[in-house]
Parts: sequence; C-alpha cells; structure tokens
Amino acid sequence: MAQPEFLTWMEFYKLHPFDDFHRIHRPAALVAHSMRGGEIDPLLEFLEPDRRPALAGLTEADMTTLRAFGYMKGE
Repeated sequence: MAQPEFLTWMEFYKLHPFDDFHRIHRPAALVAHSMRGGEIDPLLEFLEPDRRPALAGLTEADMTTLRAFGYMKGE
C-alpha cells in the first residue's frame, strides 16, 4: 500500500472508528432509545465497555491527571 493511500485510510478510520463501541454498542443504544424514549447518554454509558486500566496502585495525583485529560468522568 502506498503512503498516500495509507494516510487516506488513517483519516477514514479517525472519522469512522471501527471498534465495538461504534459498530455494536452505539447502534444498540439507539434501538433501545427508540423503543423506550428518554435520555440516550445513560444507555451509551451502560453499553460501553469499561476502558479504564486497572486503577490499583495509582495515587490521587495520578487520578487527578487522568480526570484532567478527560480519561475518567469525575470519579
């Protein structure tokens, strides 16, 4: 594969991620939402796998840094 084609595919997958969250969980949440109504964010949070690393051994400073980078949602 030539470098320009590789870069084109990289951009494509940045815009259209090919992972379980985007391929399976988000569509499932939308179907569930359409059947019951209400907020969709809780459905997405419920369906999305926990992507955080094991937190054992992290200091409070580590946790603050992770929150600052948006890796953890206010925990």
